[in-house]
Formats: sequence, C-alpha cells, structure tokens
Amino acid sequence: MEIIDKVIAKNGLIFAFLFVGFVMLFSFLISKKLLRNKIPGVAIAIIIGLALAFTGDKKGMADIPLFAGMAILGGSMFRDFAVVATAMSADISKIKQAGLAGIISLFIGVTVTFFLGATIAYFMGYTDAISMTTIAAGAGTYIVGPVTGTALGASSDVIAISVATGVIKTIFTTIITPIIAKRIKLDNPHAAVVFGGLIGTTSGVVAGLAATDEKLVPYGALTATFYTGVGCLLYPSVFYLILKFFGF
Repeated sequence: MEIIDKVIAKNGLIFAFLFVGFVMLFSFLISKKLLRNKIPGVAIAIIIGLALAFTGDKKGMADIPLFAGMAILGGSMFRDFAVVATAMSADISKIKQAGLAGIISLFIGVTVTFFLGATIAYFMGYTDAISMTTIAAGAGTYIVGPVTGTALGASSDVIAISVATGVIKTIFTTIITPIIAKRIKLDNPHAAVVFGGLIGTTSGVVAGLAATDEKLVPYGALTATFYTGVGCLLYPSVFYLILKFFGF
C-alpha cells in the first residue's frame, strides 16, 4: 500500500487524469445503461464532480493527498487551454455554411440567455455586475460560466452556481427537445442549425437531437459549438460593460 501511495504521490497529475477518465466512463455507463441516454453522460460527470468538490476544504478533493494532482488538472491553466483549443478549431467557413439564419440565431441565443440569466441572478440576490454576468454566462453553457467568472474575479460560490445552472440547462434541453420537436418543426437540417444557435449547450443539443433524429445532430452541434466561443468573447466584455453602464 505504501508503494502505491508513493507512486501516486510522484505521479499525481497522471493519476488525476486516470481518475477523471474513470468518472467519465462511469457517468456514460449510467447514462447509457440506466437512463437510456435521456441525460447526457457529460452532465452526470459534472454533477459527480460538483459533489466531489465538497469532500475537501479550500481546494475540494485536492486537499486529500491521494488526489493532490486534481489541483493542477482542475486549475485555470488546463481549463483555459481546453477553451482556447476549442476556439482555435473553429472554422469561419463552417459558420458561413450555417447560413444567415444560423448566425442570427447564434447571437440572439447568446443575448437572450444572458439577460434572462442576469434577471434570475438578480432575483436570487446577486445584484453586482460580476456575479450577475457570471451566473448569466453559466446559463449560456457550463463552460462559459467559469471562464467568465475567472476573467471577472467572481467568487468560487458564484462560479459553482454558474456551472450548476449550465448543467440544469443541459439536462432540461436533453429531455424537452424530443418532446417539442414536432411542435416547433424541428425535423430538418436548417431548423437544427437554428435550434443549436438559440440553445447553445452542445451536450444538451446533441443528446436532444439524437433522441429526436440522429441525422440532425451534426447540424445542431455546428452552431451550438460556436455558441461557447461567442459567449466566452461577449459575456466578460460587452455584456459585463452593459450591466456596469446600467449601474449594477
């Protein structure tokens, strides 16, 4: 046992990757076997991650020596690297393929979500611009929330709320999409492109469209993916300044 502890202590980051991989595998098995893909494995993994964060003190489970490597893996460096890597893979020509409707839906989705999220944050008692912007960003996606919160210097509690908000949105999108698909005529690629731009959460859109019609998944995922990049650009800058302009 001592040998194992020494090996893990010297390779904390590698063990952290292994542990996260196990959590992801476990989450996707639950999603597939127990929930029949009604809730995305990614959403389940995030919920597990949020729960594990309470097992420690200031650094969450990284306070436990065995999981010390999680402090590096879960730090801002790896998070920002993942976000930048995602943004760098964006292809302008792909956006053009989405057409004018896709681009318009993308900006409408980002804008409406922000003001709706900011309103919810205000009635929750968070009346300062930083907290409102961070929670509103989380309402966009659970990735944009922490990125925005870190950029603006939001507290860890507010960032956690933004992540939780994004997870709830993902689960809700997954469940409601196949139910309302016929009513909103979500039955063709063009509609899927617009839907992805309006909703934004890639995991929820992909899972929801997969339950509706698998052929629509690539089209919805196209604009939903760009939603994250646009949100990371606009939420901590333009929209934050708008709230500051109105005195928050």
